[in-house]
Amino acid sequence: MAKKSGTFYEPLDSPIERLDPITKFVAIFALGLSSVVFPSVFIGYVILLGLFFVAYKAKILKKFAKFIIGFAIPIMVMLFFIQGFYNPDNVTIIADLGFAQLGLEGILKMLNIVGSLLVFLGSFYITTKTTDTGRMVASFQRVGITGKAGYLILATLNVIPQMQKKVSVIQEAQNSRGLETSGSLKTRLKAIVPLIGPLIMGSLIDVQERGMTLEVRGFGMKGIKQTNFVQAEEAPVDKKIKRLFLIYFLLIIVASIIIRFNLI
Repeated sequence: MAKKSGTFYEPLDSPIERLDPITKFVAIFALGLSSVVFPSVFIGYVILLGLFFVAYKAKILKKFAKFIIGFAIPIMVMLFFIQGFYNPDNVTIIADLGFAQLGLEGILKMLNIVGSLLVFLGSFYITTKTTDTGRMVASFQRVGITGKAGYLILATLNVIPQMQKKVSVIQEAQNSRGLETSGSLKTRLKAIVPLIGPLIMGSLIDVQERGMTLEVRGFGMKGIKQTNFVQAEEAPVDKKIKRLFLIYFLLIIVASIIIRFNLI
């Protein structure tokens, strides 16, 4: 099956793809929040190693690694200077550069922030890559989320890939008319201005057309039971996995309280 146009989802028939979308979102919050509440900078990176294994099972390891590295390096460099040199909690000085002092507390804070961000973004990336958006919305509606809220979530998830597709189409049209959109940095900057107008107008037209389509199909009518073309059933393995993640998160909270307050 080919990749769906305008979405991040890639159908690769992996065990991660077959999981219920609700299970994946439970995993996102359990793993992400545990990396935030647990008083150790290392838990986020341990979870991140686990996400690399999950990406391998999902058959997207190379893309996942590229995404994580591409995001981690600039964020770590930026936070290294902000937290390392200017964190007010810095007490233990690692290096004195004269104009600023590099503190251990700031470095640990930087590592904690980056680890938590990578866990949230990495798990969300895997979820969007392995989940059909139609199935995702059907799962949300199954647990009681309204159709309007489901459509809002779906539209939000599809914003970036749809914009990327539209930019690609506009650039191809401009190239066919002789406008240079690649080459030096100056050439690319010049190509941005004629790109913005069609991109904004096209996006506004898309929004109007979608609104009209939804109204014609009775999306906003009350008293009518809506049916879904895509069905998302919860398998027994999904229930077990969700239960394990909830137990894991509760154990992390208990361990965090014990460590923070020295109860042992």
